[in-house]
Amino acid sequence: MSVLEKVRTEPADPADRARERRLTDQHGRRVHVGELLWRYVLLLAVLALTVGPFLWQLSTSLKGPTEDIYSSPPSFLPGHPTLHNYTRVADTIPVWDYALNSLKVAAANVVTNCVGSALAGYALARLRYRGRGATTLVFVLAMLVPVEGIVIAQFTTMRELGLNNTLIGVVLPGAIGAMNVLLMRNAFRNLPYEIEEAAYVDGANVWQRFRRIALPSVKGTLAVVAIFAFMGAWDDFLWPLIVLSDPSKFTLTIGLNYLHGTFANDERLVAAGTVIAVAPLIALFACLQRYFFRGVGEGAVKG
Repeated sequence: MSVLEKVRTEPADPADRARERRLTDQHGRRVHVGELLWRYVLLLAVLALTVGPFLWQLSTSLKGPTEDIYSSPPSFLPGHPTLHNYTRVADTIPVWDYALNSLKVAAANVVTNCVGSALAGYALARLRYRGRGATTLVFVLAMLVPVEGIVIAQFTTMRELGLNNTLIGVVLPGAIGAMNVLLMRNAFRNLPYEIEEAAYVDGANVWQRFRRIALPSVKGTLAVVAIFAFMGAWDDFLWPLIVLSDPSKFTLTIGLNYLHGTFANDERLVAAGTVIAVAPLIALFACLQRYFFRGVGEGAVKG
């Protein structure tokens, strides 16, 4: 580009240049500086409310026994960081055995939810049969029933099946979540019908269309289901507390509750146990975050 062309393309009027530098949103609408600052203030406030407590627990878990965690004003950064509190947690309770039990339950919950929700969601979205609308309504109504309202029936069922005090009894009631089924249904409904119709013309049966065409197109929603299923099983406290009685089969949430009850005055120990419990969730989300944000759009609730 010549110098003359550059002069012609650049606006000569300073007002025109300022107009070009105006801030706009994704739709091209002008955004005032005050409004932009207000948005960032709100975002920082939400960040402080959500991430702040975890960072405080992490800071407390790294503080030594000589540091005052109740000082005023509070000291956020530890003066002499140490990992001794994590060693004390492992010496006090079998935290790694509890974590392994939780990992078994969470992994089984992820597998059953991903497989079962994908199959059920595809059937609700693509297959034509009588009562499909009523079946979808049943899943919607299942989401409205609180867990506390059916926990006695679940416990009775596990007792009749002889699954009390077993990890299978912990997994079974949450093997397939109603919300996960609806997420997969909406993701499958958003896929173009023309692709499956072309596969049908080529002779593909229902299973082939599901496995080779539909399922690879909703990997993002599968990641969302996996994260929700893992978090729900890993953080669950009430149901394992009811169905388990053998300390060797306790999950991590129950084990940390015993830690808190025994050492209620040692907040450093409690904070270290909390960080141990949260770390796997952070690692899982870090691995699946790119699929998670794509899956939110795939499984968006639509009419």
